[in-house]
Amino acid sequence: MTSPRTADLRRETSESSIRLSIDLDGSGQSSISTTVPFFDHMLTAFAKHALVDLTVEAHGDTAIDVHHTVEDTGIVLGQAIRSALGDKSGIARFGDALVPLDDALAQAVVDVSGRPYLVHSGEPAGFELHLIGGHFTGSMVRHVFEAITMHAGLTVHLTVLAGRDPHHIAEAEFKAFARAFRQAVQLDARVQGVPSTKGAL
Repeated sequence: MTSPRTADLRRETSESSIRLSIDLDGSGQSSISTTVPFFDHMLTAFAKHALVDLTVEAHGDTAIDVHHTVEDTGIVLGQAIRSALGDKSGIARFGDALVPLDDALAQAVVDVSGRPYLVHSGEPAGFELHLIGGHFTGSMVRHVFEAITMHAGLTVHLTVLAGRDPHHIAEAEFKAFARAFRQAVQLDARVQGVPSTKGAL
């Protein structure tokens, strides 16, 4: 029987407090509370479309900015993914997805490589300055994916191919990443051991 691919982590700093649990073999159930409503929406979408069960309880110095709470949650999510993957035996390893949301279209390619690398492009000029929902700066989208990829050990190429509405662009990015991630971490009965010629990921 395969060991449960789960993790339950805490992170406490002077800027934020994070508790997060993940089950990579879940059904998309989530309970998200970061005190940053749009980020809650994005993490809920990630869980739903990646088919992971995800619980997040986070709070921090949002009276200053949402940056610390959002980025630190991304860090813990990446750490939890890495922990839950274990030695990565039997995974598909690669995933890709092309996801539309009305005017927006995003593509994500994920490699559970063990080598952190993010290539992120295509967001329209000014996107990073836009306040989505009045509180979540567009620049935070990249920060979240940087935190996840660096701490999970993923190689991710994320490209915005079209889009006008900042909310739609951000959501298409999270959903594309979720779908590609779901493919990459799924167990494949035909894969024997770790899917690498090096024998380790």
